[in-house]
Order: sequence, then C-alpha cells, then structure tokens
Amino acid sequence: MATDLHYLVKELEDNVCRVVLGKRDIVRLCLVGLLAGEHVLLEDVPGVGKTLIGKALARSVAGHFSRVQFTPDLLPSDICGSSVFHSQADEFVFHKGAIFSNFVLADEINRAPPRTQSALLEAMSDRQVSIDGTTYPLPEPFMVIATQNPFEYEGTYALPESQLDRFLLRISVGYPSREEEKLVLTSHRDGEPISTLESVLDCRQIKALQEEVRQVEVDDSINDYLLNIIAATRDSEELQIGASTRGALSLYRAAQAAAVIDERNFVVPDDVKQLAVPVLGHRVIAEGFLQGHQADLVNSIVQRLIDSISVPS
Repeated sequence: MATDLHYLVKELEDNVCRVVLGKRDIVRLCLVGLLAGEHVLLEDVPGVGKTLIGKALARSVAGHFSRVQFTPDLLPSDICGSSVFHSQADEFVFHKGAIFSNFVLADEINRAPPRTQSALLEAMSDRQVSIDGTTYPLPEPFMVIATQNPFEYEGTYALPESQLDRFLLRISVGYPSREEEKLVLTSHRDGEPISTLESVLDCRQIKALQEEVRQVEVDDSINDYLLNIIAATRDSEELQIGASTRGALSLYRAAQAAAVIDERNFVVPDDVKQLAVPVLGHRVIAEGFLQGHQADLVNSIVQRLIDSISVPS
C-alpha cells in the first residue's frame, strides 16, 4: 500500500480519537466500514458516545454531512425528499431530503416505525433514491452511520432483517474505563470538543482509499477459512438462520479494509477472525429468539463457532 495513503488513514483515525476518547478500537471498526464503502450500526444504551463517534467521523472528512433524528412521527419524505408544486412555474419540483449527503447520521434509527426505516433501504443498497418514478443518484462517497438503543428500551422498533443486512458492521460501544471517563470529564468541561474538529481528508481521497481496498490480495486459504466460518453458522444447532452469501462478501470486504488500515496489501487470518462477530452477529438468528434481540447471546455463539475452526497457517 502506498505510504501516503496509509498516512491519510492514520491521520483520520487520530483526528477522530481526539474527541472520541478511549474508543480507538471502535473508531477503527468505523473506519473499516468507511474504507469498505459500506455502513455501520452503533448500538448501546444512551449517553455512551454513539452520536459523537458518528459526528466526529463525518467532520473529519470534507464532505456534506446531515443528521436525521429518528422519531415515531418521522416520514419517509423527511429522509428522501418530496416533490412540491410550484404555482408560479406550474410544475412539481423535487426537494432533496437529508439522504443526499456524503455522511448521514441516522440517530436512534430504531425509534422510527418500520415504514420510515425502510426509506433507507434503496439508498444504502444501490446509492440512489427513487421518487415519483424518477431515480436520483446519491453523492459519492456515501455512508450511513446509524445509532440505536437496545430493543428493551421503551419506544423502540426492531430493525427488519433486510435493513440490518445493509449494515456492514454492528458495533457495541460500551462504557469507558474509569480513567478514560475522568479524561472525558476534564476535556468536555469547556463545551463540546467536536466543535473544534477540522477535516483532514476530502471525498476524493476517501474514494482513492476505497479503490485501494478493492486491490488488497486475499489468499485462497483465507477464502476457505472465511467460508468455513459461514458454513459453521449455517450448520450450528444453536442458530435458526445462518449467515447469507451477502454476509460472506461483507466479511471479505471488511477484512480487506482492515488490511489497509494496518498498512498491508494482503489479508491475514486475524483480519477475518477479529471482524467475524461484528460483521455476522446481526445477520444470524439464534434458536428461540427474534432478530435483533439477545445480541450478546448471538455474538457469543458466533465467537464460539469461530474459535472451533482451525486457522490457516
């Protein structure tokens, strides 16, 4: 990998970590999603920094950013846009919604009903929006950074399987350590530090990095290892539904992106092993549970399956 490109990735990571304290591993996972050209879902209880991570990543790239606060009364037209009749011109004019941005922060996505959630499906999958029979392309790069609260919280709607499958990674943020939390107290006492964050890359450079990811070599033994993991989820008696072919491709792309972040032009088994849970955990369903519930249980099952599979040397 070119040294200048790696420098850009490191600079981006450090810039986000300036305000997202003690979460470098979470930031790296978000960068995997960005470099793979896919979307990420940040899940945990309110107040642990999910929105901050999304805003910091978007602010670090000189692109157009929009935030959509998902609420029960949010309409699909609020996200995608709508045609408005202009009496003077005697015609309908399309007004773009918040989705027409390089980075879209879908905050508390599971507080909106499924009809509104599904408005993101075409945009996330095909990078386009169809309104009134007309298709409008979205800007490039395009990334949705969604946050959601645990499903046990009042006023939440479980994301449908088709929606979850559009996210490359589901990431649990978690609480910071005591020392990290003390650092947050002192660094935030004068206001939100993200207001001082400046962009370190532009959209053209992000596209170049995404192209670099596509060129990362994956040995055939790594492909077999990856497919062994996928097959294990399908054969497991603890799982009702295993990972799909899209899940296998997502894990492949995520491993390529991880290699670029680590300044390699080839994938190693650890790339696949470390990313398998966040990539596959939301794509499988445990026996006796609905999709989206008992995430910790599903993740532990997937982790046990991974540990049982021999790693290529």
